[in-house]
Amino acid sequence: MRIYSLSLRLALLLGILYLTGCKNQSAETTVTPNLVSATEKLFNLRMTAPERDSMISSLESQLSDYTIIHSQSIDNSVPPAIWFNPVPAGVIYNGIQKPIDWKLSASASMPADKKDLAWYSVADLSVLIKTRKISSVELTRYFMERLKKYSDTLHCVITYTEERALRQAQKADEEIARGIYRGPLHGIPYGIKDLFSVKGYKTTWGAAPYKDQMLSEDATVVKKLDAAGAILLAKFSLGSLAMDDVWFGGLTRNPWDLNQGSSGSSAGSASATAAGLVPFAIGTETWGSIVSPSTRCGVTGLRPTYGRVSRTGAMALSWSMDKVGPICRSAFDCALVFNSLLGSDGFDQSVTDYPFNYNSSVDIKKLKVGYLKSLFDLNENRINDSVTLNEFRKMGITLMPVALPDSATIPVKSLAIVLVAEAASAFDGLTRSNKDDELNLQDKNAWPNIFRAAQFIPAVQYIQANRIRYKLIQEMYAIMKQYDVIISPSMSGNQSLLSNLTGNPCVVVPNGFDKSGHPTSISFIGNLYDEATLLSFAKIYQDVTAFDNQRPPLFK
Repeated sequence: MRIYSLSLRLALLLGILYLTGCKNQSAETTVTPNLVSATEKLFNLRMTAPERDSMISSLESQLSDYTIIHSQSIDNSVPPAIWFNPVPAGVIYNGIQKPIDWKLSASASMPADKKDLAWYSVADLSVLIKTRKISSVELTRYFMERLKKYSDTLHCVITYTEERALRQAQKADEEIARGIYRGPLHGIPYGIKDLFSVKGYKTTWGAAPYKDQMLSEDATVVKKLDAAGAILLAKFSLGSLAMDDVWFGGLTRNPWDLNQGSSGSSAGSASATAAGLVPFAIGTETWGSIVSPSTRCGVTGLRPTYGRVSRTGAMALSWSMDKVGPICRSAFDCALVFNSLLGSDGFDQSVTDYPFNYNSSVDIKKLKVGYLKSLFDLNENRINDSVTLNEFRKMGITLMPVALPDSATIPVKSLAIVLVAEAASAFDGLTRSNKDDELNLQDKNAWPNIFRAAQFIPAVQYIQANRIRYKLIQEMYAIMKQYDVIISPSMSGNQSLLSNLTGNPCVVVPNGFDKSGHPTSISFIGNLYDEATLLSFAKIYQDVTAFDNQRPPLFK
């Protein structure tokens, strides 16, 4: 006789509830053997008639428990009491933070044409601010004017934080005048994806059901950037609930082609940075949400190791996959910003305090570099990617072909149910209230349908997927420990999902244009907690190429 776990029975009950049309059910559901039999097919189960009969009273009792659970109001900010750990078994990482010498030039000067300030790096702007060649107030007003001039064209701003920004800028100027200098971000304007809370301003998550939402605390990332002296100008658009580039205000545009979306979900952050409307922006990634819009808009994005940056005050989509990172116009700027985002806050228990030992003088010839040959052979961007690989060979690097864990042994694509199940849990109340009907996108590949379908994922299969994920982490580590960096096409194959599941960091950089004039990119995958090597590697590539200096013609 088969023995079925309680978890399987709970999962089976979910199917029963939804098959009886109880998205928001108030009437009592009668559980019958025929209903159980019909539901089994959704979960790939086969039971005998006596087994079905014996389950009835248990399922009815569990139905009562579900009703009680559903009566509880659970805010999106409440995490599950289960934590994902990306560290491979038995591995201990370096815990010593060394001083960082950023080697910032002291020779930065104001441009002859003030319009060129839009394209200055964070590094150069920091020198101008520190040496008081320009004030933070002046720089803040300059970028605010650009935002207001072009934001309607790009549909990239949800909320301006102008009053807050001018207050911050005035404070920055006063501090610097008194000899108080907080570091390279002091007095530098930026924008943030509107899934982070900012006290006194709406936090919409890009979704109509939340367009008037006011949250009472600043997100930890905002607090850290405040502490670094950075100036928040605006909250940028994101695809509704962090999917794609369509929000309740429309489609966020690609500055290189206004007929094309900027991709998502960090849509506004990438678009505004690419158009020179801010020196840098903050995005998030669960599965491609920094890499994809950075590719589309031709900017540089860092997806850090899972657990590097606190998500307190950020909308939760997937507690075991969400990550926070900078979007800039260069890898060096990403390093400057990332250094201010790091560290635990006492709330997000996923965050670990590992060092960030950035070294701009790394000897690239001593690095072990692999490349995903099979993906490059199939990639549409083969010409630009080949030029990039040859650029590294000219630097004296031996590129070693490597393959990530084989889908024959690790079904990576199927592990996406981890993200889907967690997202459906994060927005279970939205689904049950029917307010998901207010979301802009309603096709079968949009969140409303995905959330509903995810209610049928059995708890046991979610856990099984995470057990396979554990195996994936060990296999990924066995490969990655042989290399300092692995070069990959940005969006080919399963590498994006795979490396997001394992929590490995990735830097995406522009590497040319396609035949239609759209930016293309290439990605560098690194070892856990080794963003320092990854960003140094990317900087060396950008030092010998000029793709990070390109400007969209409409915004010059």
